[in-house]
Amino acid sequence: MTVTQKSKPIVLLDLDNTILDFDMAERTALSRAFTEMGVRYDDALLKRYNQINIRHWEMLEDGILTRDEVLVKRFEALYREAGMEADAFRTQALYESLLAEGHWFLPGAEALLETLKGRCRMFLCSNGTASVQEGRIASAGIGPYFEQIFVSEHMGANKPEKRYFDLCFAQIPDFDRERCVMLGDSLTSDIRGGINAGVKTCWFNPKGKPNPGPIRPDWEIRSLDEFPPLLDTF
Repeated sequence: MTVTQKSKPIVLLDLDNTILDFDMAERTALSRAFTEMGVRYDDALLKRYNQINIRHWEMLEDGILTRDEVLVKRFEALYREAGMEADAFRTQALYESLLAEGHWFLPGAEALLETLKGRCRMFLCSNGTASVQEGRIASAGIGPYFEQIFVSEHMGANKPEKRYFDLCFAQIPDFDRERCVMLGDSLTSDIRGGINAGVKTCWFNPKGKPNPGPIRPDWEIRSLDEFPPLLDTF
């Protein structure tokens, strides 16, 4: 029997630290931005920024901060804590322009996209800033793999909000919730979002981080090549 498009699994893929190495891109862009801003930085400052940044994005996911507030307040918090006087708005603008340049694939990401091509329907779901993500997607040349790309800034809602996923699903022809899975590295954004949306979830956890909370994915994988066989199970 010929497999129809409607019967193919629908895979929602996260971008950062699932397909593209955001940590490498972040570190490179931050180093260049701080240098241009005249800010003295070291590994400790970069590490602290990362911690502050994660917390601010979690506040976005919880509806405490808006996207625009996250982007600037993370630098404000860093500079305040470090006792530095620097322009957070200018730092943010410079950082994002640099972040949009270039890309690094995670191990197995290119092979995963090739393996999934034609076997399932792929959609990219990202919380990143639109201009940054569009630049990185174009640089990586991965746009053609996806039927559609859903960046939260354009959608008017963010992962893990159910509304974000509802807006995505409304744009997917012949959407079948029972044949849909969300694959991503973030428990609080991707996995909680998929659960909120009522679809299957697969947590990409290459470092083997513990899962201390109530967010339970349907599957957990350590490497991306573990994902394709899961499509045969539903």
